[in-house]
Amino acid sequence: MRLPSQANRGSEAVKKWGFVAMHTALAATFMFLLQRFMMNATLESSLLWALTFAVCAAGLAYKQANR
Repeated sequence: MRLPSQANRGSEAVKKWGFVAMHTALAATFMFLLQRFMMNATLESSLLWALTFAVCAAGLAYKQANR
């Protein structure tokens, strides 16, 4: 049995946003841990870098998902 095309599009949207969310979370986590524990940066600096990398990763993942 085939699902209606509307359901398929909804599933694709969930996968796309899941992909974007996963990349965002991984980039933020990686950068926070790198800054905080490997480079001994302050908490504020680590969070700022994590946020910056998260935004960049989200943008790149979104562009990649729309190809």
